[in-house]
Amino acid sequence: MVLPDVKIISGRATTYLAEKVCEAYGQEMTDVEVQEFSDGEFEPIVQESVRGSFVFIIQSTFAPSDNLMELLLLCDAAKRASAGYIIAVMPYFGLARQDRKDKPRVAIGAKLAANLLTVAGAQRVMTMDLHAPQIQGFFDIPVDHLDASAIFMPYVETLKLDNLVFASPDVGSTKRARQYAMHFDAELVICDKHRKKANEIESMRVIGDVKDKNVILVDDLIDTASTLTTAANLIIEKGAKSVRALCTHPVLSGKSIEKIEKSALTELVVCDTIPLKETSPKIKVLSVANLFAKAIRNAHEFKSINSLFVHKKK
Repeated sequence: MVLPDVKIISGRATTYLAEKVCEAYGQEMTDVEVQEFSDGEFEPIVQESVRGSFVFIIQSTFAPSDNLMELLLLCDAAKRASAGYIIAVMPYFGLARQDRKDKPRVAIGAKLAANLLTVAGAQRVMTMDLHAPQIQGFFDIPVDHLDASAIFMPYVETLKLDNLVFASPDVGSTKRARQYAMHFDAELVICDKHRKKANEIESMRVIGDVKDKNVILVDDLIDTASTLTTAANLIIEKGAKSVRALCTHPVLSGKSIEKIEKSALTELVVCDTIPLKETSPKIKVLSVANLFAKAIRNAHEFKSINSLFVHKKK
């Protein structure tokens, strides 16, 4: 069977990552020109034919919302150019925290974004560490949900830490942290927090024993860093030897960097799904480029995606 050509396109927000994906894949990125109007409106124009091709459009949809709009316009452009198959590659899927109606008169932003992508022409979505895995069900098209544990677990192995304990910074991340604890045959502790309102913690307690342990917090994203740094400080107060954190998506808004530097965290390990606005000696970035390049190759060759990303113990 002769496979269609692959075209890899990038939105402007994620060019830094798309270039690394193309290098790992072994192909040049398809050129896109963006025409900008004086009022801020923009129009992306694909500069070569994509007729009949597998088109992978790479764009994380972090703020501002123009990043999502650009992804939608690129999908529509590929559809109208008679692309054979259109895959929206969103290393970070913004709006994923808006996944339910937890109070009256609120939107479910994750579902709306899923509908918009489908209408724009996406026939498949490739993403990583959704805020809640069930968001895959919001899409009426296939979703390849990659797991950052394939990147983080080998890194943790290189640390060679004894008395290892994994921790969830809140109840919502318990399942994610348990996956790491099971892999490393380690204990699991939970930080139970109570919020007054969004991004503001009223109280927190640690459930489990961390005394004389090397603790690793696990979460899908870090935004204001309030939850993570509060958890890290509390864990050290409870007698832990050290505390690190693995967070896939470095949203890092507000004074998050300052909080991290002042916290008890030894290290914060993140992925490059979102570009860092500023850095810190405490922050280490691991790239997802090779993982997405493999996923793109397997999707193009109609091979399994999930079977690639199960990290096996040495």
